[in-house]
Order: sequence, then C-alpha cells, then structure tokens
Amino acid sequence: MLIDIKSLLSIIFLFTISHITVRAGENQLRKSDLSISIEKTILRNQNTEYLRLAWSYFQKNNWDSTLAYSVKQLDVTKNLEIRNYAHYLSGNCFREKNLLNDAKSEFTSITDNFKFRLAVKSNLGEIYLEQNNFIQAIKYFEGIEQSPDYLKSAITKSALFHDIGLCHFHLLHYRQAEKYLIEGAELQEGEKDTSGLIASYMDIANLYYEQYQDALAIPYFEKAYQLSKRVNNFELKQNAALNMAVVEENRKHYKEALVYRAEYEAWRDSLTDQNKVWDIAQLEKQFAVKEKQKEVDVLATENKVKVAERNSFIYVAVLLFVLLGTGVYFYRLNVKRSKTIFAQKTELDELNAAKDKLFSIVSHDLRSSVNAMKTSNTNLQSNLATKNYAELDQLLQTNSAIANGAYNLLDNLLHWALLQTEQSYFKQESLRLFPIVEQVAFNYKHLMLEKNIVFEQLIPKSTVAFADPESLKIVLRNLFDNAIKFSKEGGKIAVYVRSEIDLVELVVEDTGLGMSETTRLNLLKTTAQPAKKQHEELVGTGLGLQLCKSMIAKNGGMFTIESEEQVGTKMIVSLPKPEKNG
Repeated sequence: MLIDIKSLLSIIFLFTISHITVRAGENQLRKSDLSISIEKTILRNQNTEYLRLAWSYFQKNNWDSTLAYSVKQLDVTKNLEIRNYAHYLSGNCFREKNLLNDAKSEFTSITDNFKFRLAVKSNLGEIYLEQNNFIQAIKYFEGIEQSPDYLKSAITKSALFHDIGLCHFHLLHYRQAEKYLIEGAELQEGEKDTSGLIASYMDIANLYYEQYQDALAIPYFEKAYQLSKRVNNFELKQNAALNMAVVEENRKHYKEALVYRAEYEAWRDSLTDQNKVWDIAQLEKQFAVKEKQKEVDVLATENKVKVAERNSFIYVAVLLFVLLGTGVYFYRLNVKRSKTIFAQKTELDELNAAKDKLFSIVSHDLRSSVNAMKTSNTNLQSNLATKNYAELDQLLQTNSAIANGAYNLLDNLLHWALLQTEQSYFKQESLRLFPIVEQVAFNYKHLMLEKNIVFEQLIPKSTVAFADPESLKIVLRNLFDNAIKFSKEGGKIAVYVRSEIDLVELVVEDTGLGMSETTRLNLLKTTAQPAKKQHEELVGTGLGLQLCKSMIAKNGGMFTIESEEQVGTKMIVSLPKPEKNG
C-alpha cells in the first residue's frame, strides 16, 4: 500500500505544480524588454499595423484576437524580424490555450538570430516537459544554462534549475535531480518567490519519497504546507493539504489525516465553484447572443413587411384589380403576423419576468453568501491573529456551511440553465433505487451528524424504476438538502417506497418544520416562479424544487407534497415502472 500511495503522489504533484517560476520570468519579459523591442520594431518598419494590434491584445490577455492579427501579419510581410515577433506572440497564445503542438510549431519557426531566442528555448523546453519528453526538454534547458547570454536574459536561474531538476527526476536521475532542485529552492528563498518555493518543496519531498527516504521527505511536505497558507492559489493549497493527508495516513496518524483531507476537500470545492461560475457566465453570454439574434430577426421581418407594403402601393397605380387583391392579401398577412408577434411577445415577457426574478433572487443570495464569507473570514483572521483558538472551529463550520449553500445554489442554477436550453444529457433506463439513494445519502451523512439527525434507508433492494440516473440523483440531492435544512436538531429523515402498483412512489420524509397548506399548494403549481421561503432564517430561492419538478416531469413521473406544520414533510416522487416502458 505504501508503494502505491507514493507512486500516486509522484503522478499527481509532479505534473500539477511545475513551471511556476519560468512563467513568471516570461511575464517580466513581456512588461519590459519585449515591450520596448516590439515597439521599436513597429516604429522603424512599415506595414506593421497587424503586429501593433496583436501586441495590444496580447498585453490584455486576449489570446484569440492576438492570434488573428499575428496570422494576418505573417500573411503580409516577409521581414524576418517582424515574422519572428508574430511567431513568438502566436506561440505564447497557443501555450495559454494549452494547444502545445501548435505552440511548438510557432516557436520552432523562429530564426536563430531572434533577440529573445533564450525565451524561445525556455518555452520549447517547458512544452516538451509538459508532453513528458524529458530528454528533449533537458537539451533545451541545458542549452540555456550554457549560453553566454543567459545571465542577461529575464529567465531566472532558480526557475531554470527547477525545470532541469524535474527532468532528471522523471528520468530517475535522482542525484542530479536533488542537486538542481535544492539549489533552485535556495535561490527562490532569496528571491522570496513563495509560489515557486512551494512547488520546489513538493518536488523535493516527492524525490525523497520515491526513494523511501521518508525522514528527508516529510519536513519538505510540511514546509510546503505551511507556505501554502500565505498564497491565494487554491490549487497549491489543495495539493499541499492532500500531500500531508497521504503522509499522515502512511504514518497511521488517521485523525490528523482526516483534518488534512477535510481541508483538501474545501480547497477542491473552491476550485469547482470557480469553474461552475465560469460555466454559468458562458451560458449567460450564449443566451444574450441568442436574444440579440432574435431582435435582429424581428427587425429583418419588419423591414420585409415594409418593403412589401411599399411595393403594393406602386402596383396600385398601374392596375386597380391588382391593387385590390394585393391590399386584401397584405392586410390579412399583417394581421396574422401582428397576432403572432403579440403572442410571442407576451410569452417572451413572461419568460423574461421569471428569468429576471430568478437572477435577482440568486444574485441577492450569492451576494449574501459572499458577504457572510467575507465577514466570517475577517473574524477568522482576527481570531488567528489573537490566537483565540476556541472560536476557530465554529468559524470554520460557518464557512463550510456558507460554501456548501452557495455551491448547491450554483449547481442547481447550472442544471436549470442546461435543462432550459436542452443541453443536458438524458437517457432513461431500468434502475435499482436502493444503490442510487445510498450513493446520494452518503454525501449528506456528515450534515446529518452535525444536526444529530437519524437517517433510515428503508427501500427494498429489489425495487426498480424507469428513469434517467443523473437527473434522479439531482432530484434526490435537492430533496435531501431540503429535508436536512428544515429538520430540527435530533430529528429523523426516512426514505422508503410507499407503493409499487402503478408507479413506484419514492418518499423522502422528515420530522422538521413542515409547511402550511397555502405554501404546499404554491410549491406544487407548475407555473410557480422561484421565491423566498416562509422561514426567513433558512434562505433559499426555491430553484431546487422547481428543478426537481422539471426533472421528474421529464422522466414521465409525478411529484407531490404532504406536510403539516411543526410535524414534518413527505416529498413524494412517483416514477414509471420498467415493464411499462418495454
């Protein structure tokens, strides 16, 4: 088991935290020498407009526009100096977009007399390193080290040594790897390059760990972990925490390992939230483009109608009978179009109203969650500064609850958007309900333990329904989330099947706050818009329940609620049976 865990550490961390310091050297190059050199080239040469635009977009990190204008510059010039800069900008853009083969092609097109040829070699070395071609990579890095112009370049010695050490490590040249990695780390300490130093410490630790020199490896893992607390890079934080978790597991310190595992999960969830926010932003952008296209289409239709009406009046002067027939035809056509446009506009207004209300509520809740997180983090920092450790546990639990709430809200919003735009994958099949419920419930066990809630899984293992597994999991996650949220301390949640005659009735029952009859009927309305719940202390948009109803309906099932205030609630999902679906 120890061998497997150490191999896993090598695979995970040697490929996730490399190349930090070299990239920093290139950023420095962009802002100083490269900027001056490109601008001088543009001033003393004609026909460099596309290069000027490419450089402008490159400084704004707009990679696609940079690529477009670099290609245009290559098409219109044969000047080698200008072409070298265009290839260099294109290569960096392809690297940023992770198109490594295209980047390699651009960098190898640059001639040897290019002013920044060492930066080109650095890029090629890193590309080969990322592609696991370590022999080729080390040739480029050693070529930089042996170059007489090396010390004058913007590439730092610590970054170069770090990359050479990584290549030797992958080639199992442990003594050479140790020499370069340690010397590179010592240089980074002097440069106060915290992020690069964390990466170096992890690589050195993995080097010793691979050779079963645990006594040498563990102090470096601990140094990397402590330093990771000073940076804002979530990926470094999660990798450092997971390193420590595996180390403590190997030492059979399971209690400490669990603490590090929890920290790793928290940082991983932070990265996931960022990705989901990006996905939602992309969907909103696509939606806005589609709306603009609809407006253009409507205007085009109106223009066509106006042209048709104008032509009809021209024909009136020529022929009276044509005027009469054409007038009647266009009148009826216009009335029909007006009715259609009015009906579409009414429907669109309703949809926009629902969308605006949804976004307003979601924005308010996200803002509240972020504000609460900021306040809690401020308190956390204050307590850390004053060493008030008694309050830290409660503050960490508060942060976790806020993060989980925001995560669930974003997850529901993403699935809702995919469902509305018909982009979600959906395939119904025969499913055994017991393992599905068991899998989803497992992720909520820790939340139930925090509130001392008793959970009972009473579904027979033989019960089968006909549904799409992923959408059913989304429904169950929202129902469990609501049941836990509205349950009292020391309550009970039970999942069971009430009937299997015509439909399989899956029931999620809690002994929580319950709801009034008015609220129950409101939630069951198919046209109900997302709204705040009646319990002000339990914030929510109602989006999760709307998503559940849509998912259940798409599976050909039904959804109902039975509830009594201060007694509890039963959320009932009725699903088709497999025999009725072939």
